[in-house]
Amino acid sequence: MTVGRSGVPLTLRNAVIATGFSIGYLLLAAWLIGYKTDQLVLVMLFNVLFYLSGVTRRFILGFTVFIVFWILFDSMKAFPNYRYNTVQIESLYRLEERWFGIGGHTLNEYWVAHRSTFLDVLTGTFYLCWIPLPLAFAGYLFYRNKEWFFCYALSFLLVNLLGFVIYDICPAAPPWYVQAYGYVFHPHTPGNVAGLGRFDSYFHVAIFSALYSKSSNVFAAMPSLHAAYPLTVFYYGLKYRLGWINILSAAIMVGIWFAAVYSGHHYVLDVLAGIGCGLAGIGLFNLLYVKVGCVGRLVKGWAKALEP
Repeated sequence: MTVGRSGVPLTLRNAVIATGFSIGYLLLAAWLIGYKTDQLVLVMLFNVLFYLSGVTRRFILGFTVFIVFWILFDSMKAFPNYRYNTVQIESLYRLEERWFGIGGHTLNEYWVAHRSTFLDVLTGTFYLCWIPLPLAFAGYLFYRNKEWFFCYALSFLLVNLLGFVIYDICPAAPPWYVQAYGYVFHPHTPGNVAGLGRFDSYFHVAIFSALYSKSSNVFAAMPSLHAAYPLTVFYYGLKYRLGWINILSAAIMVGIWFAAVYSGHHYVLDVLAGIGCGLAGIGLFNLLYVKVGCVGRLVKGWAKALEP
């Protein structure tokens, strides 16, 4: 690909590919899960940035890694994991109670009884960083070093792929499910805002309720990718010695881990599994990057192609 100083040039070939993929995605998504405005917004955003200028085109082409993640995540609605394996409900609850319980209750139940407005606001604020943190970090790396960006982005994608596979192998109900339904399996249970609803109520907003009403899969609590994302950011911040960014990402990471348990969306076991998934995804990418020559060449080629 030839790249000018102003960015990636617009060619007939590029335009046909971008438009074809956009239309194909909309048709496939409508067939699998039905038409949703989120899909149209995503396609419109991609095409606006693709056709606006060479600079914005370079940016959105780099971020197609994250678009692929979103598409895969959204597509989980078409293939709910409870169809393929038994959902772990009581067994997971009992294990959590045995290993991390307090007075015969899980930590989730402990925090339900000891919640406070301060913690409601604090944990809600941390949870709002779940997606903005990795995307903001990606944006920073994109303009700082393209090769760093692609290493991080592909690790992020690999972490998600590992998580999605585990979701299908071992579906797991979140803590709020047990509090609401006990140990009885209800396959069509809608998403639940759980403890994060208190953040919405305090500020008279519907941020979390809107997010969880679009949940792709209720029975995908383990591993907690909420725990894996900030870990991935923190790892690459340390690797590239980004100074104060590491302090900020470490604080957000620990805050999200605590918020996941406090809000009733994840057990401690889910968080630990998410940390393990994050480390496994990062380690696997590093192994491929170093040991498999084509992976390293691909990353370096992409990085060079998107340089201004």
